[in-house]
Amino acid sequence: MSAVAPPRPVSGHATWLGRALERTLILYLPLALVVVFLLIPFYWMVVTSLKPNSELYNGAANPLYVQAPSLEHFVYLFAKTQFLAWTINTFQVSILATAISLFFGVPAGYALAKLRFRGAGPIGLAVFITYLVPTTLLFIPMIQVINRIGLLDSIWALVVVYPTFLLPFCTWLMSGYFKTIPSELEDCARIDGATRFGAMCRIAIPLATPGILSAGIFCFTLSWNEFIYALTLVTASSERTIPVGVLVQLTRADFYFWGPLMAGALCGSIPVALVYSFFVEQYAAGLTAGAVKG
Repeated sequence: MSAVAPPRPVSGHATWLGRALERTLILYLPLALVVVFLLIPFYWMVVTSLKPNSELYNGAANPLYVQAPSLEHFVYLFAKTQFLAWTINTFQVSILATAISLFFGVPAGYALAKLRFRGAGPIGLAVFITYLVPTTLLFIPMIQVINRIGLLDSIWALVVVYPTFLLPFCTWLMSGYFKTIPSELEDCARIDGATRFGAMCRIAIPLATPGILSAGIFCFTLSWNEFIYALTLVTASSERTIPVGVLVQLTRADFYFWGPLMAGALCGSIPVALVYSFFVEQYAAGLTAGAVKG
């Protein structure tokens, strides 16, 4: 009867290679594919906006490569359209609508999460259902309401209307975040003499900073990219926002000015990307600084 040979030990180098290969196939390769898929639209915008018309409408040219980069589409965008005015309008509307939504949404979310009163559950459900109502069902009555109060064809119409769908989302998001904050911290503050409002301002809101930043980012992004209300409530060119102004001014029936369109889309997406880049760091810092220390 032959003896069974003992298993050969696996070298450390082979183990390291196996782990590296497994990590690459499971983690890095899927992430790389997702990143490439997400960056393709931005790459296409950059390439199209830098191509001169002679190359852009040349069927024999490589669509993924720019042979002679040109800024003529950006010059056309800023010289022949009111893109700067659209950008200022979009900033004003987004900042004001976000501020209004956070100002009312944060206390409302705190009330739904921390205060005990009759009907809290149905009210929270009604707030969430309000957020789910499609914009396509509301813009016609919204036009009548805005016309009655005399704000039609003005950016202030958007400042008034945008919180109607931002505020429910902000309230719902903050309600869920405030529920994760231990109530014992506020109880201790109230034992020391703080009022309910003081405990909210000094304990709950500072700990909810990551949630407030998240709600602010989402509200700002939704306001920046909103299209239906901006198209129906504002018709004057000088009062339009970027999504509507770029589409209306740079299309003629079935003809599209692809170069300026992509230049406008690229310039319109840069501020949102910068806002995300800035607040993501603050969000991560809030997550670590907001941890409760014993």
